[in-house]
Amino acid sequence: MTEIALKPNETEAQASAAARGWMVPAIIGSAMMMQTLSATVLSNALPTMARALHEDPLRLNLAITMYLLASAVFLPVSGWAADKLGAKRVFMAAMVLYALASAACGFADNLAELVLARVFQGAASAMMVPVGRLVLLRTTPKSELVGAMSVLTMPALLGPVIGPVLGGAIVTFADWRWIFFMNLPIAVFGGIMVWRYVPNIAEQDVAPIDWIGILLTGVGLATLIFGFENLGRPLLPGPAVAGLFVVGLGSLFAYGVYSRSNRHAILDLSLFNIRTFSASIIGGGFMRLAMGAMPFMLAMLLQIGFGMSPFQAGLLTFMSAAGAIVMKTAAPPILRRFGFRTVLSVNAIITGVSFLAYGLFKPTTPHIVIMAVLLVGGFFRSLQFTSLNGMAFADVEQHQMSRASTMSSMAQQLVQSIGIGLAALLLHYFMVAQGQHHLTAATITPAFLVVGAITFISLAFYLPLPRDAGDEMNGRRARA
Repeated sequence: MTEIALKPNETEAQASAAARGWMVPAIIGSAMMMQTLSATVLSNALPTMARALHEDPLRLNLAITMYLLASAVFLPVSGWAADKLGAKRVFMAAMVLYALASAACGFADNLAELVLARVFQGAASAMMVPVGRLVLLRTTPKSELVGAMSVLTMPALLGPVIGPVLGGAIVTFADWRWIFFMNLPIAVFGGIMVWRYVPNIAEQDVAPIDWIGILLTGVGLATLIFGFENLGRPLLPGPAVAGLFVVGLGSLFAYGVYSRSNRHAILDLSLFNIRTFSASIIGGGFMRLAMGAMPFMLAMLLQIGFGMSPFQAGLLTFMSAAGAIVMKTAAPPILRRFGFRTVLSVNAIITGVSFLAYGLFKPTTPHIVIMAVLLVGGFFRSLQFTSLNGMAFADVEQHQMSRASTMSSMAQQLVQSIGIGLAALLLHYFMVAQGQHHLTAATITPAFLVVGAITFISLAFYLPLPRDAGDEMNGRRARA
């Protein structure tokens, strides 16, 4: 009788563990899907939007830049807000604000209205992504975190998968405003699921908010991102761009000095003393830099260099994200078998070579070959980022999780902007060096070789790691 009485409880516990294993990460991932979907679709739609709003396409780039600026300014506050108000509450509020801002973007009738709505969208994104990750970090045992991270990123990967194709279809067959309206059903469904199934994480005792730190980091990140956004573009003169970098670096340096004497500083720089965290954030930054540059460069190569339509180019780049999704189920067992150091080191070489291979594409290259290379590259790139995201939090204590999540999101945002700016600069340099006045396939392909070579710098951070680095995250330490 006793054994029979225990079975319902055992079943309930197993169901709870299953929900924790896939449902919560999938729900949180739906919010990230809104962000990635908007980003990938918007890039393809900018020329069409510019014509509809009677603006120059280069001016309309402000819609992307201001989004990144707002996100950079509000990112440092996200961890403090999650601790103070509760991570689930902040996450749900951010989803609602993101949906409302998306609707405002869709109803915009001029550039000023669009930019203002994008500012609110960027602020909501800054709260949504790191706080969503924080909910997962605080509700998942470390031994299950790699698998949970794989599930978390699967909905987010649907953005890059369907974004280029969907963006090309929307601007070709429908109104560009649906780019923003399609976020609304995702937000409604995601908000209901968060409210019903995501555990409620209680507020924590936190120090008073660090306004000086917010000011210094906000100014530093915003000016650096704006500077990188204008590299290789004629919107600002060279001295103005240089001034942005001086102000940005100076502000971040001032914050570094200031934070040493303030134990309640908004960003905890002592996290970089953790080897696994610094290897993931700094070493992984060189890989993420290439990832920030690749979508922009591939769009230029396929559409301008090879003369494809946005819809055709989207169908080809679809293969890269499809390969990434396939890898998500394979990543946890691979990490359990070989460990973080081996996977990151070997896979960095494979991923770097795949980036270099993009530079060998020519207008005569069969589409099936391009699709195969993009599929393989997406497959191994997904393994690399799953490993980096998991290892980053391997040795971080629970009381540091909110700041670690914020720091990780800030670094990724900054590196993404650097990648886009570097891509624009390289394309401009090779165009001038070859005496061309317009981009061609011959001026675009060398940029892939440079960006691909940069990824190998990450090996300097992976190879010195101990053999058992992060083993608690993938279950190897428990198995041993």
